[in-house]
Amino acid sequence: MLTLSAAIAGLVTGGAYALMGLSILLTHRLVAVVNFAQAAVGAFGAFTMVLLYERGLPLFLAVLAGLVAGAAVHALVGLVMVRWFAEASEGIKAAVTVAVYTSFIALGLRLFGAQHPHRFPTPFDTPAFTLGGVVVTWMAVITTLLAVLFAVLPVVLLRRTRAGLLLRALAERPTTAELIGIPVPRLSMVVWATTGAASALAIMIIAGQFASDFGSQALLITPALAAALVGGFRSFPLTLLGGMVLGILQSVASTWAQIQEYRGVLPFLAILIVLVWSRRRDRWDELA
Repeated sequence: MLTLSAAIAGLVTGGAYALMGLSILLTHRLVAVVNFAQAAVGAFGAFTMVLLYERGLPLFLAVLAGLVAGAAVHALVGLVMVRWFAEASEGIKAAVTVAVYTSFIALGLRLFGAQHPHRFPTPFDTPAFTLGGVVVTWMAVITTLLAVLFAVLPVVLLRRTRAGLLLRALAERPTTAELIGIPVPRLSMVVWATTGAASALAIMIIAGQFASDFGSQALLITPALAAALVGGFRSFPLTLLGGMVLGILQSVASTWAQIQEYRGVLPFLAILIVLVWSRRRDRWDELA
């Protein structure tokens, strides 16, 4: 019963991991950037929300302002990438986002305080229904639905709509797309803003379950990257699955005294396993 309860509680964490991982995947698929700054951008949106909420702004308006802040900050990062690094290799673009990540951590700790964690609101932490004698909260239901929606919508958009056709052209041949009249910078900004808002929402959801300081929230880039790696930076369903499973495993691990203190290592272990598995064929071919 305890394990089942922990697994269901892990749906919240897993949904947030999946949401961030899907944001990273969407950025990579559409603008060819592996974005290490994704969680730091989300933390900016989340801390904007909690500061406004602490100052008396209604929660709905505070969340909306946080989403706008996350979208705006990420769009600013996207503007830098589009203007100065559009033709750079993926390695250089990734290195730029690492620099942005470290800069954002320093700025975030300065703006939001390193020694004064905030109390994030949990408005949906109430029972929705009971499963096998275990209470499932609305937060778990909403987070899971959001993650599934964010995994399904991009697939439908890319395959079934004209906007998806333009976005695929942007991802595969940006220079050619611009030459034939596709508004590449504008579409890129839409992608960056959307994934920034999604990351901010994910951090808002998960912040109450971790240390509520900016640095700790920015470090959630690790499980997000692990989820994206499970999907091979290509598959939305597998990224969703990777994030959900990782969150559930971490939650279940917290109930086992022998490994409880090591559950934070699970994202790194997942990354290592996926990297070794993805390279197995090359190594085995060499040995053969």
